[in-house]
Amino acid sequence: MAYTFQISIAELPVTLDVFRRQVLTWAQQFPLVASYTSNGIAYPYGGFDELIAVSAGQPVEWKQENSFEELEQKLTVQQNIWCGYLGYDLKNQVEKLSSENEDRVGFPPIFFFEPELYLNFQSNSISIFSIKDNILDKLGQIRATPIPAHFETPSLVLRQKVNKEDYIRNVQRVRDYIRDGEVYELNYCMEFFAEEVKLSPLALYLQLNALSPTPFSGFLKYGDLYLLCASPERFLKKEGHKLISQPIKGTIRRGTTPEEDLILQQQLRNDEKELAENMMIVDLVRNDLRRSCATGTIQVEEMFGIYGFRQVSQMISTITGVLRPENGIADALKGAFPMGSMTGAPKIRAMELIEELEVTKRGLYSGAFGYVKPNQDFDFNVVIRSVQYNAAIGYLSFMVGSAITYDSIPEQEYEECLLKAQGIRIALGLE
Repeated sequence: MAYTFQISIAELPVTLDVFRRQVLTWAQQFPLVASYTSNGIAYPYGGFDELIAVSAGQPVEWKQENSFEELEQKLTVQQNIWCGYLGYDLKNQVEKLSSENEDRVGFPPIFFFEPELYLNFQSNSISIFSIKDNILDKLGQIRATPIPAHFETPSLVLRQKVNKEDYIRNVQRVRDYIRDGEVYELNYCMEFFAEEVKLSPLALYLQLNALSPTPFSGFLKYGDLYLLCASPERFLKKEGHKLISQPIKGTIRRGTTPEEDLILQQQLRNDEKELAENMMIVDLVRNDLRRSCATGTIQVEEMFGIYGFRQVSQMISTITGVLRPENGIADALKGAFPMGSMTGAPKIRAMELIEELEVTKRGLYSGAFGYVKPNQDFDFNVVIRSVQYNAAIGYLSFMVGSAITYDSIPEQEYEECLLKAQGIRIALGLE
């Protein structure tokens, strides 16, 4: 049995932003926490629903062999929303691949939990759902929760797993692979990390979200493991039988004035290299959706859309399709996983070369964080612009990357990576 309660936002004794912070602060007592927000940013097909979910129980257990099929099987008896993620290394269950690089963070390949209580923030009201008759008691606890002080930057030394010289050398290797016909495009990433770090993950997330608000922002706590996510990119959304994928390819800095910003966005919109990157990924996503969608239903609803975020402007395309009647969640997710914008094309060879060239196991990075509703609609982002933190060992990590084509200039790709890392570096007080 589930219990529900609804309160009007107008009845809150504090602002909605303050109340959300109170909920997130109160939630930290639980071992399992997931929060999602669109930050009120207008976006095709909307951003994340506004949700905060908690549980004092255990996450869903997995056999770790056929996770997509197991997910669909478990969801046949689902009574509640599920919160969690699909790690990038589930690619090894989609294709005959492996992941042997070092992983210092330690997130498992797949993780979901069923909340014992969650809040859904709508335009004028907040709905609270609980598996126990305790909502008013919990609401009182939330209202009595003090908001933590502003984030204080810990002293940390941020290092790169790959130095600039090695990065440029590897980009040149990718260009050689492209010249030899191995791939057309490859997303090459590198890790920034710090050791023996002690910080408040929630405070850092709030700082990051304030500096880089995005439509697919999220916070995840799994015991001592934390994901602080400022992702601008949707992996896959399911609405009824409709699938929506919105790959990002193409990045440029924001201008210091509206006039400069417009000039830069027009520059991005007319950059042949960026257009070619985006077009290749659109073709890849169309092919991915064909695995689960009905013939003739796949459409490119928007090509080369330019969207401005706090730190950067991005080129985003929207591709949709309609699931075949016999296909379910496993077919939809497995057919498109992982997001092509984070691999390259052709996809399988690109993932093989990623394993060869990169030195860090991607793990949760470039996987998908989101939620599945009881009607089996879902929404997942692409885990980019995100900090991962293992509080037990004090290891902090984030990765950035860019799409390499034959026309890529290694030094410019390196600068693009630094631009994408800027929001996190500022949140950490390093810029």
